[in-house]
Amino acid sequence: MNLSSRDPRLQKAVSNVGLITSNGSFGHNIMACEWTNIFSFEPAMISLGIRPHKATAQNIHETKAFGVNICAQDQNLISSVAGNYTGKEIDKIALLESLGYSFYQAESANLLMVQGASLNAECELVKTVDLGDHPLLIGEIKVITASEKQPLVYFQGRYHKIGDEIPKPSREYRNKIKQLAQEFNKDPKATN
Repeated sequence: MNLSSRDPRLQKAVSNVGLITSNGSFGHNIMACEWTNIFSFEPAMISLGIRPHKATAQNIHETKAFGVNICAQDQNLISSVAGNYTGKEIDKIALLESLGYSFYQAESANLLMVQGASLNAECELVKTVDLGDHPLLIGEIKVITASEKQPLVYFQGRYHKIGDEIPKPSREYRNKIKQLAQEFNKDPKATN
């Protein structure tokens, strides 16, 4: 099956906004990457879905290093700039600095990181998996920090704040589910 990026069914997906920083032939660069996910704790790993022709992908493949900066709720403008221009034509770092945004030098590589992001992770590229039109770039986290700021949410092509918490089912109801799970256990000897 193939899907158009404009397929209305895709509007049900919710994501964060990763600001991916890199350095290489195109100089220090930043791009907005909706497909940014931490998927392993041991070792700590992040995956990015980036098209290979992008300046960021080319920088990462050259240097084997990248930064993941999860946008904070007050950084939607950074995301818009990073996502709407190409690092092949525009110095997006200088543009953002002229708008009053700040970057800092990464500890583990010659990268800039976004000041004030919700989360900052310095990564080493360990593998590229060529799947579909957005190959996965997999990086091992070398340095990670987090701020008190809430992450920006991207939904239906717009930015949102995290809203009201929806509570878990009551303890009583969870206990009922646990009892039912034991009743419907396929292998009573199995623990999980």
